[in-house]
Amino acid sequence: MWWRITAFATEEPVERIDHLEAGGRRLAFRHLPGKGPTIVWLGGFRSDMLATKAGHLVEWGRANGRSVLRFDYSGHGESSGRFEDGTISDWLDDALAVIRAHGGPAPVLVGSSMGGWIALLAARRLAAEGHEPGGLVLIAPAPDFTETLMWDRFSEEAKHAVTTDGVYHLPSEYSPEPTPITRALIEDGRRHLLFGECFHVGAPVRVLQGMQDPDVPWQHAMRLVEHLAQDDVTVTLIKDGDHRLSRPEDLSRIIAAVESIAG
Repeated sequence: MWWRITAFATEEPVERIDHLEAGGRRLAFRHLPGKGPTIVWLGGFRSDMLATKAGHLVEWGRANGRSVLRFDYSGHGESSGRFEDGTISDWLDDALAVIRAHGGPAPVLVGSSMGGWIALLAARRLAAEGHEPGGLVLIAPAPDFTETLMWDRFSEEAKHAVTTDGVYHLPSEYSPEPTPITRALIEDGRRHLLFGECFHVGAPVRVLQGMQDPDVPWQHAMRLVEHLAQDDVTVTLIKDGDHRLSRPEDLSRIIAAVESIAG
């Protein structure tokens, strides 16, 4: 008796590249299908969804059959709009639009730098709607950065440029072009400040922070933890870590933090 054995190739999941309209803005997103909860990447200030950490998260998702969602805020990457026209309110609305449309139940929000602030604000808004996230992973989180890490550090000359000219061009270590810091960004940021009184996320929070971070000092992350007095919070301080936290060992720590929440 002869038996015919047929081997079927297992196809890797394909990341869907698409756009959605929100508030008159066309937002680019990429969604890798898989089992839940969906891991949602929220990038940093003037970063995009093709950055190293986001790409590594997608590789992990593909290898483990997990759902991963990443997107660009308006004025960033592949989304429409000009960066200098954006505010925290705009980028929060962008994040909420993508999460509501494609995040599924109890998404795990992974926010880097500014994305950490957006993740905290989004988690609070989603919880109020009965759509609580499953947890947060915050990488060098920068809540309130427009005030405490920008405005409070600005020289009088820089403050004058913001208030009088409407924009200050901040030199950047990450780009040959300076970053435009607008009066609208600073003033709008004050509407979303979190520091000052404790607040409740209602989900596990994992914080990873480099102690050699020149942009978001590790003390800033610890100040955030003090404000999360009611939540399950774990902090990993990386003694030689910088702001990017994109070395292989840093990427492994990020994945471990995600797995500790998402299973």
